[in-house]
Amino acid sequence: MKKIFLITTGGTIASRQTSDGLAPSVTSDEILEYIPEVDEICSITTYGLFNLDSTNVCYQHWISMVKCLKEHYSSYDGFVITHGTDTMAYTAAALSYMVQNSMKPIVITGSQRPLASVDSDARSNLLNAIVFACDEHAHGVHILFDNKVILGTRARKTHTKSFNAFKSIDFPEIAIVRDRRVRYYIEEKVSEDGPDFYTSLDPKVFVLRLVPGMNPDIFSFLKEHYDGLVIESFGVGGIPCYDNESFVDAVADWIACGKALVMTTQVPHEGSDMSVYMVGQVIKKKYRLIEAYDMTTEAIVAKLMWILAQTKKPAEVREMFYRPVQNDLNI
Repeated sequence: MKKIFLITTGGTIASRQTSDGLAPSVTSDEILEYIPEVDEICSITTYGLFNLDSTNVCYQHWISMVKCLKEHYSSYDGFVITHGTDTMAYTAAALSYMVQNSMKPIVITGSQRPLASVDSDARSNLLNAIVFACDEHAHGVHILFDNKVILGTRARKTHTKSFNAFKSIDFPEIAIVRDRRVRYYIEEKVSEDGPDFYTSLDPKVFVLRLVPGMNPDIFSFLKEHYDGLVIESFGVGGIPCYDNESFVDAVADWIACGKALVMTTQVPHEGSDMSVYMVGQVIKKKYRLIEAYDMTTEAIVAKLMWILAQTKKPAEVREMFYRPVQNDLNI
């Protein structure tokens, strides 16, 4: 029987109703009481790492998760992390970069409604996550939600209330779990070199979502406070020039300072291609921007934080960014 380590971190799955709305307070042992049938599946140990609404989860908590995984890695066959849905995709992406080449599964799950709710999706999500964590072919970081197994670097929350809350962006779902069985859609390569744990991140990464007519003066502030900038542009990607090209000048100044700048798109599917239009092609050639192509914003942010904690040299940042990790990038 497989040994599974269940790490609880809060979220809706661990929430109770209060006079001020839902708030996480259910303990890890209490969570286990809702799924007594788990004893038929595996031997499970619970650990309450923290109990937060995932809106409050940040990079320090990702580091805590990785340290916890590293400490217990050799003692268990698989890991399940319960987490709030609001920042789950960010956490999944971060763990994908911070725990690389894991031969054991690290499965993140949660729910749209609390465990105690009669119509909750929590029990099925948790049981399915445990089933997947016990599967002999499972490895690496994934989200399990609404029966679907999604790669940690490709997940995005697309629905705020529906049980079908997450989608795999520009990459197939890995598997589906039903009736305690795992059906794989694609086969993932298993690395025998890992695991590789990283416990340092540079949180000074900012996401700038362009709106028509945006004033580029914001770059002056960002340059003083951030090491990396992700620009979510329009369509397949480009930098607006308007009348005086002040936006282009601001981008040029940022790059001249040796800071990392990644271009992506606001459009959720099919990625960027800055070679299509003049507003993208000219500036990319001139300044050798990093283009994210089909990466999710969640993965871009996490990857930049991971890279910038190791190096801030532009050439090295560029090389590391374009090195695929867990199928995060397809050029």
